[in-house]
Parts: sequence; structure tokens; C-alpha cells
Amino acid sequence: MGIDANGARFLVHARSIGVDFSRTAMIGRQSLYLASAQLRAICASYGDQLGEAEAAEICEGGGGFSEALLRHLGAAEASSFDYSDYEKPTYTHDMNKPIGEQFKARFNVVLDGGSLEHIFDFPTAIRNCMEMVELGGHYLAITPANNFVGHGFYQFSPELYFTVLSPENGFEMVSMIAIEERENPVWYQVANPREVGGRVTLANKHPVHLLIVAKREKLVPIFAQTPQQSDYTVIWGEREAQRAAAEPALLRPLPTRLAKLLLPFRLRQGLRGLAKHLPRRKPPAFDPHFFRPMP
Repeated sequence: MGIDANGARFLVHARSIGVDFSRTAMIGRQSLYLASAQLRAICASYGDQLGEAEAAEICEGGGGFSEALLRHLGAAEASSFDYSDYEKPTYTHDMNKPIGEQFKARFNVVLDGGSLEHIFDFPTAIRNCMEMVELGGHYLAITPANNFVGHGFYQFSPELYFTVLSPENGFEMVSMIAIEERENPVWYQVANPREVGGRVTLANKHPVHLLIVAKREKLVPIFAQTPQQSDYTVIWGEREAQRAAAEPALLRPLPTRLAKLLLPFRLRQGLRGLAKHLPRRKPPAFDPHFFRPMP
């Protein structure tokens, strides 16, 4: 877990869209993997002209950790929570267990820079993070989404975070961005499965992170209702408004429906077999229906 150049760019971006870092809590004490020249270039791209000495102090004077970067972003308090004290976090706490009342609604920002995938009881861990965010504050995450098998217990889908960080739980998803783990990757804005009426899927060759900004809009009990995958709630008919919005995307095309009505079963089966052998254009890894490149 740690903040590299892509993670630092995301944090500077979050500040540029109004995230207040005044009281920041890190889940895990985040290491910093960033050269001063990289930090200066990132900050300059957002209009923040950082001097050489200040950039060097942030990147080299913090003992390899991220507190100095967070202070540059506006943090008067930069706390950290970890299971063990081996990296000297501010607080030791097992995130598999509920967080103490003294930490609830206390922080402007709760940052997961790559920790929750290592925590077995993810529902308790994410609930802890959400409960720690004050009203009007933000939950930020840099989390593995694809091609990270074996890295931790889990890798996460957009569906999970759109469903968890939802109005039902008092949160609004401000932004979800997908990036490949490479130098200067394209940033893709990720579509909400509820809005596109289907599963947001990805099959690519490189590790992918989700960069998440979610705002706490209401103080309501979190997971008062167990989250359910959005396309199943459409099928089950549990949310009529959502189903009505999604149904057009889920209907079979008109030619398919006409064929089922008019053609004998054996002929339809033969046509399906023939279709399997026809050449098909391979779709892009980042389907533009789900992933929109950002400028």
C-alpha cells in the first residue's frame, strides 16, 4: 500500500474538485513512492507551483510516508490506522472489527490507498471507513479492480462501490475513475451500472485501479438494508423505478424477438451455430459505453 505518481495525481485532483483534507485518516500508514520532480510536475499541472526544496522535503523528508504530502494538500491532522504498530501508525485497530465511537464522523477525508483488499471482513472495513467520514466529508480510495489476483484477498468491481457508496447509505459518488497501472495512463470516467442498465465489465491486459471520490451527504445507518447487485434488483422487481429505467437496455433486439416468434426451433438453433463461426470485431478493452476517456 502506498502513494505513487498516479496516486499523488489523484489526490491533487481531488483537492482541485473541492475535497477538504483538513483532518485526514489513512487506512494503513501510506508509504510514498514519488520523486520530487514527479510531484512538482503533477502540482504544476493543477496550477500549484511547488519549489524544489519543498518538493524534496515532501518526498524525501517524511521517512518514506505520506503525511507531508497530505499536509501540503491541506491536512492539519494526518492520522493513520493499522492492525499492527510495525509502521508506527497513529492508532492500532483491526478493521475487521467495528471502529470506536470516538472516530465516527470525525474526519474530512478517509483515504484507502490500497488496504481494504487485504482485510478479510470487507463489509465491516468499508462500513468503518464510511462511518469515520464527517457530514460533507469525503471517502477516497485507490483500489485494485482488475488483474490483481493474488495481491490481496480481493479485487473490486465498479458495481461494488457504486452500490455501497450510494444514497441509501448517505453517500454520493462524486467520481469513479479507472486507470491502468502504468506511467501517465489514460483516465476513464466509469459509468454507474444502475444508469447504463447492465454490468460494467472489463477484460484487459494490465493491472487496473479504481480512483474513487464519494461525499457523505447524510448521516444515516449504513447497510440498514443489505446491498444487492443492481441488475438483479431489476430482475427481481424490488425497485420499480430502477427497473423501468433499465428495462430498455435489457430487452432483446427486435429482430431476435421476431425470429423467436416466427422461426421453427431447429432453424433458430442452426442459425445460432452458424453465427458462432462468423468473424466478430473484437471490442476494445475499455468499452466506451462504460469507460469514457477524460481530457
